[in-house]
Amino acid sequence: MKVDTCCCKIFKGLTFFWTQCVYIYICEIYLFAESVKCKVITFGRNIDKSHVYNIMDNNLVTPLEQVDTIKDLGILMDEKLSFKERINNKINKAYAMLGLIKRNFNYLTVPTFTLLYKNTIRSHLDYCSSVWSPYRKGDIEDLGKVQKRATKSLPQLKHLKYSERLRACKMPTLHYRRIRGDMIETFKILTGKYDKAAIPVMQGADCSVTRGHDFRLLKYRTKYDLRKYYFTSRVVNVWNSLPSFVISAVTVHCFKSRLDKFWKNQEIIYDYHAHIQGTGNQSEVVV
Repeated sequence: MKVDTCCCKIFKGLTFFWTQCVYIYICEIYLFAESVKCKVITFGRNIDKSHVYNIMDNNLVTPLEQVDTIKDLGILMDEKLSFKERINNKINKAYAMLGLIKRNFNYLTVPTFTLLYKNTIRSHLDYCSSVWSPYRKGDIEDLGKVQKRATKSLPQLKHLKYSERLRACKMPTLHYRRIRGDMIETFKILTGKYDKAAIPVMQGADCSVTRGHDFRLLKYRTKYDLRKYYFTSRVVNVWNSLPSFVISAVTVHCFKSRLDKFWKNQEIIYDYHAHIQGTGNQSEVVV
């Protein structure tokens, strides 16, 4: 039996050493790994590629290839964690699916278009967004242009503004969906829906402060945007701003329903230039 590197992951901080994980996996379980399937990638600002990682392959010491990008569970990650290449790939894929819909359907009603869009286009733009969620204005607008062009392809909605087309289709902006997805993932992490060995560390706030709910998170000071907009940092202000009746939900479905009810009047639902109200500047973007 052989082990693929996609099964050997370390999710701590911004530095991943795949070869160490593979080595421990081999030594403890006595499995074998092929050197051609093993890659080395280092994440961070100052990257030193002088060190060579080796692995035993057929009783021979084989150096592992160092790469700039690697795909794991469908997520293409680069050494700077900008996810620029992944975003561009998914935008191109979404436009290709939009072209497929236009070529095969001469006329679409709004409900039919919405169903096709959600299943064939938006699924590519939403997949695992908590990992690669963009914070630069250019990336956010590039992703939003896909949905903007898709809604404009309907003749009966072509004369309307983008926000009005979204209301007619009952589709929120992608920016809002990513923030909503972050809240759902945070709820799952803090309520024990995931394995504790596979989740990022999220420290609770001081219990002596009575304002807010019981699952408040501690906000750390950050120096760089990469850490500021990292998942465990960017969700803190939004999560802490939620009321107790939303956080006290027992199930994930109940949490989604209460969150949608609490945010039903937010401008960001149909305007990606807006921010979540009542949470400070955590939803701002960087130009």
